[in-house]
Amino acid sequence: MAGIGFEFFIGITPNFGIQICNDMKVLKNLSLMLLLMFAIASCSSKSSKLVDFNRSVYTPQYASGFSVKGADGKESILLTVTNPWQGADSISTLLFIARNGEPVPEGFEGQVLQGDARRIVAMSSTHIAMLDAIKEAGRVVGVSGIGYISNADIQARRDSIGDVGYEGNINYELLLSLNPDLVLLYGMNGASSMEGKLKELDIPFMYIGDYLEESPLGKAEWVVVLSEIIGKRTLGEKFFSGIPARYNAIKKKVADNVHKAPSVMLNTPYGDSWFMPSTASYVAKLVADAGGDYIYRKNTGNASVPVDLEEAYKLTSEADMWLNVGMANSLDELKALCPKFTDTRCFKNGHVYNNNARTNTAGGNDYYESAVVNPDLVLRDLVKIFHPDLVEEDFVYYKQLK
Repeated sequence: MAGIGFEFFIGITPNFGIQICNDMKVLKNLSLMLLLMFAIASCSSKSSKLVDFNRSVYTPQYASGFSVKGADGKESILLTVTNPWQGADSISTLLFIARNGEPVPEGFEGQVLQGDARRIVAMSSTHIAMLDAIKEAGRVVGVSGIGYISNADIQARRDSIGDVGYEGNINYELLLSLNPDLVLLYGMNGASSMEGKLKELDIPFMYIGDYLEESPLGKAEWVVVLSEIIGKRTLGEKFFSGIPARYNAIKKKVADNVHKAPSVMLNTPYGDSWFMPSTASYVAKLVADAGGDYIYRKNTGNASVPVDLEEAYKLTSEADMWLNVGMANSLDELKALCPKFTDTRCFKNGHVYNNNARTNTAGGNDYYESAVVNPDLVLRDLVKIFHPDLVEEDFVYYKQLK
């Protein structure tokens, strides 16, 4: 037995030693591989710095209020909105869209959206119009004032969409129950009053500053921002790319054919004042591009200014056309609103037009919703008003008051 045992051990000892060596080599290689994997994982999970996000992934051509930046080797995106309300000065709000499991940059203090926004609460109807333009209105789960919204998709789903109310009277319990990935805000003369509560509830938000853009094309370009939020920037870029071409073609047709511009008065009184837009404003630029002459040249700032009713009467008396006359649907309604103004030339000649041709039963006006992504159609309407021989198509947003 001893001999057999000896021979057995003698016979296997060399191979057994070789096997041990091979196993040790395998273990060593495996350890090196694991260490390498851990090192790679450690590098990939290491927090990037905010300054790394300095590569423009989309450069706005017309808008001035946003930037879209990325970092080399990263899928995440940094969205910056500058001066997102009237009177803002050197204010930036940030949204970091963390994608592919990438970490938030070190020291980042803005809002963070984890992945693409699938469930959105839109506090302005223009936000809905932008999403609808790229066929993504279905992501909207909450709105403010659903009765005033014209969008067909929202109205078709109104029983399943939460109406969270208006600033100053928000139903936060309902908003929280909607489980939104992101709330889209706008600021008027300051930050939204919703900011503090949304931070407390840990609900990410972002300001959309389309209404502050002075360029009609700049307003429309915000569709790219909404597209980025849902992870479909190329879709937004494709949609937007056709708008400048159509808009500028109409503008060129006017420039080539119009030699006399009618003078244009805007708006109706609000309380005891009549607010007149700046010559650099969105509406003034539309009027100019359509071959009209905005009559009030004193305001060259960046906000509307009030004038008294006496000055407004004088301006209206001198104007060839009177546009954007509040809620009026007829000359009789306008007469009730501004009785003194019925003896003006534009009123007597019936040259009064309003931008409320698409108004729903609740009083919601689609001009303040979908026109933001259709500046070419608004421009065409205005050309039809000022120079009807240049346009064959019917009005979309405007109508002549009778």
